[in-house]
Amino acid sequence: MKRSHYFLTKLFATIAFLGVLILISCKDKKPEEESIVLSEEKPKTEKSEPGIVEVVTNNMDFQMVKSIPSGWTTFKYRNQSADTHFLLLEKYPEGKTISDAKKEILPVFQSAMDSINSGKQQAGMATFGNLPDWFQEVILMGGTGLIAPGKIAQTTVNLEPGTYIVECYVKMNNGMFHSFLGMVTELNVTSEKNEKEPPTPTSEITISSANGIEFKDDLEAGRHTFKVNFKDQVVYPNFVGHDVNLVKLADGASLESLEKWINWLDPKGLISPIPEGFEFLGGVQDMPAGNSGYFSVNLQKGHYAFIAEIPNPSKHKMLKEFSIKDKDMALK
Repeated sequence: MKRSHYFLTKLFATIAFLGVLILISCKDKKPEEESIVLSEEKPKTEKSEPGIVEVVTNNMDFQMVKSIPSGWTTFKYRNQSADTHFLLLEKYPEGKTISDAKKEILPVFQSAMDSINSGKQQAGMATFGNLPDWFQEVILMGGTGLIAPGKIAQTTVNLEPGTYIVECYVKMNNGMFHSFLGMVTELNVTSEKNEKEPPTPTSEITISSANGIEFKDDLEAGRHTFKVNFKDQVVYPNFVGHDVNLVKLADGASLESLEKWINWLDPKGLISPIPEGFEFLGGVQDMPAGNSGYFSVNLQKGHYAFIAEIPNPSKHKMLKEFSIKDKDMALK
């Protein structure tokens, strides 16, 4: 789950409250890469140029380099699997590594989800109390939004030196987290600087708990680089903060089903396969207040939405629909 110091305090408080309540109550076609234009050459997952990290998922894996310089870094995430995924960057406290995550974090979340899936909501929530104290020091530093099979997400974030855990916690249809099945790896960010600058945005998005997702929706078809500004960051009932995911909507797609699916705490939420009529095209994962991340995408004519991975996003103004017209039509 999205694990960060800004929501763990509330999580543990909720667990304590629940404990009191318990006591009282006793595709077969070839994928098309139209979301972002990249070279057709084989991705460089063993050695990347400074400031660029190419990542490939073939099944339940992240194929990528293990160490990079610090600074502005662009992740080009190629999803060659049959499932929708994302790439989340978690900065771990000093001295903690992927071994600690696999021993003390992943089993707790999977055990809790197993209980919730079996209808034991209170027991599942209480299981989160087994998380170690150091987990509160984990900081989420962005990553790509949800990305559909056969697509490429491109997101740029500023990384400080440290140990990062890269994960995807979308769930299989049996409730198993992708991270528990292998979609988790370690990335070492060194003190050496890559000297890269952030990309130049063509549009800006501001996201906040008060005003939701704000942007100018007069967008034309073509390539766009969005700068996502996190004005604040708060905790929602599913213990996560807000992020921005871009999704293309088919005619007749049910936004109600999308809103229900986006909540990972729901037994049917964030589960494969995703509801029909939706194709995710990237975005920027949770970041602390005051931070900004960037993502690039090729927008074609059609109907789209930005959505945050929180319960009832429309209630929080975090489900924003918009349409893209052809350039020639937009000029008329």
